[in-house]
Amino acid sequence: MARFRMTYSFHYGSVKVPSGKVLADSVGNSQPGDFIWTGLVAATVPRGSVALDAGATTMYSSSPWASVSAWGGPSGVQSID
Repeated sequence: MARFRMTYSFHYGSVKVPSGKVLADSVGNSQPGDFIWTGLVAATVPRGSVALDAGATTMYSSSPWASVSAWGGPSGVQSID
């Protein structure tokens, strides 16, 4: 199970996940209103994602962003939906 809250807008394919929304890795792990991206794995975790469960924390710790300091939040165009 992996669910992340987005701190800025993110695109996968033709789908746009607005800032503040939740991105889940599968239908089984999602909750109503979540965006589902089956391609969500450690290598594809978007920067600025906030882990919402233990699976997401594990996934994030293996992501390219694991050693990057915490991001302060969106500003400017990144926060415009």
